Amino acid sequence: MKGKKTIGRTEVIDLPELGLYNIHAKIDTGAETSVLHCEDMQVVKKAGHLYITAYIRPEEDNDKTLKLTFPVHRERTVKSSFGQSEIRYIFLTKIRMFNELYDIKLSFRNRSSMSYPMLLGRNFITGKFLVDVSKKNLANNII
Repeated sequence: MKGKKTIGRTEVIDLPELGLYNIHAKIDTGAETSVLHCEDMQVVKKAGHLYITAYIRPEEDNDKTLKLTFPVHRERTVKSSFGQSEIRYIFLTKIRMFNELYDIKLSFRNRSSMSYPMLLGRNFITGKFLVDVSKKNLANNII
């Protein structure tokens, strides 16, 4: 437990390489991978490499959409909580928590029917954080 920071059941995080700040994220120790909401996404092959392009609205009450493109780090078959399998395309980026940057493997998915636009799974949490489900927003970023 030494050296691990404690996070709550939800956190507000930043994804600076995506230009996204103050994102409300749910901590889900049952989910293996982390995922970020997007309105739509496409995977294209260019020069033998896969790239994922996602369209994200940074603000719910604003129609402005960001177009983000990242090289695909790997493909992964994920089983949803409903038991359905789907392929997720994982990319690498940075996440800011506790005013520190961490590497994170993320995928995009339409989460419009979910309460939180982002889910932090155990691949990211393991080895870095302990989760106190009785708390919220312990990793506040103060800039």
